[in-house]
Amino acid sequence: MLLLISITYFSYAQPNTDIYLFDLDTSNGKFILSNVKNISDNKGYDNQPSFFDDTTILYAGTRKGQTDIVQYKIDSGKKKWLTKTDGSEYSPLKIPSENAISAIRLEKDETQKLYKYNFKNGKTSILIDRIVIGYQTWFNKNTLVSSVLEDDMLSLYVSNLNIDKHNKIEPNIGRSLHKIPSTNMISFISKASDNWEIKSLEFVTGKTKTITTTLPEVEDMCWLPNGTIVMGKENVLYKYNPNKDSEWAEVASLRDFDITNITRLTVNSDGTKIAIVAEHDPTLAPKLENISWISGNWKGEAFGGITEENWSKPSGDSMMATFKLIVDEKVSFYEIEIIREVSNTLILQLKHFNNDLKGWETKDETIDFPLIEVLPSKVVFEGMTFEKTSDTNMSVFVDMKQKDGSVETIEFKYSK
Repeated sequence: MLLLISITYFSYAQPNTDIYLFDLDTSNGKFILSNVKNISDNKGYDNQPSFFDDTTILYAGTRKGQTDIVQYKIDSGKKKWLTKTDGSEYSPLKIPSENAISAIRLEKDETQKLYKYNFKNGKTSILIDRIVIGYQTWFNKNTLVSSVLEDDMLSLYVSNLNIDKHNKIEPNIGRSLHKIPSTNMISFISKASDNWEIKSLEFVTGKTKTITTTLPEVEDMCWLPNGTIVMGKENVLYKYNPNKDSEWAEVASLRDFDITNITRLTVNSDGTKIAIVAEHDPTLAPKLENISWISGNWKGEAFGGITEENWSKPSGDSMMATFKLIVDEKVSFYEIEIIREVSNTLILQLKHFNNDLKGWETKDETIDFPLIEVLPSKVVFEGMTFEKTSDTNMSVFVDMKQKDGSVETIEFKYSK
């Protein structure tokens, strides 16, 4: 069953997604995020948030190997698991005008149906099982708009629950479905062309209309109450107002919050809070203290010989190393390497020498490797990467230009 594969793949593909709640200020044309809180704070798949009301968020969270619906109270910070069925639940949404939610249940026998969960009496009942719904949004308490799996893709459907009728509107759509504020329209993502489009569905006429193209290969979005669309890509949020804007504009970076890989987004009714699904960014500050694990006497093999590399501990805003390659019991060449803290970043610089210490580079010339990023067990420079594989083992990957102009990455495996 393809949709089952899709959902379970997503949970494994993003094993550490979390839900981050921000206060949002968009008054007077601003877009200010503050007071961030990881409300799921749980290893595994936590996703698909929605506001039950302005003080309550629902989401799909992982526990004991399956996904259940979680209720989070904003004022108190308390969480409550709402479901305990044998299956897994996804995409919880409040049913309009009812004290109940709808959610997709994935049973252990791989069947997938849309269920209703009644908060008043605790009972569950099947809402739709004639079509395989992957994602959903409510237009009103009797009308559901959904992404339905068929023909190895998702199709847009509108379901009338009063008469159990399900009309197909358009094939090849995405998962993001939303009611457009102050209208009788629903928005969806069309994937019919290489440039994905945000489109509207007008319920009176049944017509669809293109609003704008998405950010490249981004299909998650939300609407602010003022009619502005928000999308996220990597660690940046963008906005687009169909009535004012001609292109997407960057409005916020989540880098300072150590958040990246933004996917789903949702806002409360007055647009003062936004919940964002993303991952924790493990990038560390470009400080020598964060790469001090490189220090030590390292030995390995490369180029048909024995390599030795000795790195000092950080001191004087730098780390220093000597390198030598021994082939057939003779030194082939030496290197002197340094890593320096310069202008809030790191730079790796080195010089080569023959076995008689005659330099390869000119007097003031160095081979420079600017920093790309620092991770807990890896530091990446342009052209050279150090990766800690254990407390006593390290690999260094060096990009080396070949005679034909190509670049080959050589791995030096070290132990100490």
